[in-house]
Amino acid sequence: DFRRLELFVANSLTIDRHPFDTSTMAAAGAIPASMQVEFGDLEASNVAAPADTRSESIPTTSTGDSSGTKAMAKPQGGLFRHGGTLPTAVCLSKAAIGAGVLSMSAHSAEVGLAYQLVGLCIGAFLTLVSIRMIAHASIATGCWSYEDICEQLFHPSMSMLTGFVNVCNCLGSGAGYLIVCGQVFQVVTGADEHGRQLFILLMGIFVCAPLALARHVSFMRHLAAVSVAALLLLVVAVICFYGEHGVDASVSTKSLWLGAGSVSIFSYMNSINNIVFAYNNQFNVPQLTGELTPAPTVQKMTVVSVTTVAMCFVLFSVVSLFGLLAFGNEGHQLDSLVLDLAPERREPLVMLALLGVMFSVLTCFQFHIFPIRQFAAYAARKARGRGIEDEASDVRYFGRTVTRWLDIFSALVSVSIIVLIALVVTSLKTILDFIGAFAAAYISYVVPPLWVIQVLRKQKGFTWWSAEVVSCLALFALGSFFFVFGTYSAVSDAIAA
Repeated sequence: DFRRLELFVANSLTIDRHPFDTSTMAAAGAIPASMQVEFGDLEASNVAAPADTRSESIPTTSTGDSSGTKAMAKPQGGLFRHGGTLPTAVCLSKAAIGAGVLSMSAHSAEVGLAYQLVGLCIGAFLTLVSIRMIAHASIATGCWSYEDICEQLFHPSMSMLTGFVNVCNCLGSGAGYLIVCGQVFQVVTGADEHGRQLFILLMGIFVCAPLALARHVSFMRHLAAVSVAALLLLVVAVICFYGEHGVDASVSTKSLWLGAGSVSIFSYMNSINNIVFAYNNQFNVPQLTGELTPAPTVQKMTVVSVTTVAMCFVLFSVVSLFGLLAFGNEGHQLDSLVLDLAPERREPLVMLALLGVMFSVLTCFQFHIFPIRQFAAYAARKARGRGIEDEASDVRYFGRTVTRWLDIFSALVSVSIIVLIALVVTSLKTILDFIGAFAAAYISYVVPPLWVIQVLRKQKGFTWWSAEVVSCLALFALGSFFFVFGTYSAVSDAIAA
């Protein structure tokens, strides 16, 4: 009897969120009250229905329609499938592990390893908290972009402000990655400034632009896994350099742990800015949360965040330690590890490491295009007066909807702007310090606690003195400090340089 009832419901009823949502069905009178408990137990037992009748509605997170739902069969494809926990963790790790790691040892040389490691520990904890808050807000609202969550919880003006800051974050980060590519090209080939600019332009046209058109973040999961492994070659190269040449002459026990001792407070703040930037992957969290299968949950995203942060912390710590030991204290280190390794570029391992860095940052570049496309899709949707789930009914040209064509256009324009910035700016450390303070702090630590507070305010029994609300206010205060003083510090340092 239960089997027949299940098949009847699966073939006859259409329910927005879950095919066997007993509360909705009971309200509609589809399930007698006496059978609601038993039917709920049947749902929990995962009794399989025929493949053509059983489906789940899970969030679609394409940039053209970032908050709708789509029907998808029960996930298949193994451990590294689209929407799986492991590939999501790899994608989120790749969004963080990029150019920030290249200047990690330079900051460690300025402020000392003790300060750097404490900062990395605090940054890891704050990143875990922030990712959990974003996942909580995304699932509670059913929205999978910063702009849609802000509109759902606050006002469209908040969406525009947050989207603008997020775009600044991703444009600056993307420019940093292309700057690294230019540095690698110069180190490997000995090219001049004109050659560097031509190489960046070619990379933008033939590599970045095509990859920027992917509809889903997890499309990059295989490239992300390979690029993380490729970046590990850099760590191996730095350790081998240290093993061959020993500790740099400028490093003493005191300077190793406490730094050179002649730096200003702005150097300590800029080290924090770089750590914030290095861990910053929150801009991809809403979309990756929505792509989790079979359904997004805070628990799954917590597992993803712990895996991601653990990988980042180990890599950042190892680079900070061995980069400082190998290349010395302040004054001995250059703008990035790429330039520090330049004298050894003829060594096969160093050459492979440099090429691995180039491949890694080009992969990381793509993860920063998605939030820009989401903001462009949101703005275009508002300008056209269309809803979140209206793409299917949109006008089509050459087999694609207008929404999708606008998405493609925004991706190509984003790549063009980033290439232009990378052609003009040459200092990696300066741009990362500024982006880490201004944009990454806002996206990571200012907005997420406000979302959670707003979600909690809509629940019964809300109080400003609960532990969760107080922790949100504390993170908001800390993020505001990073945003204001960190930006001032980065700008002051850039002017002084």
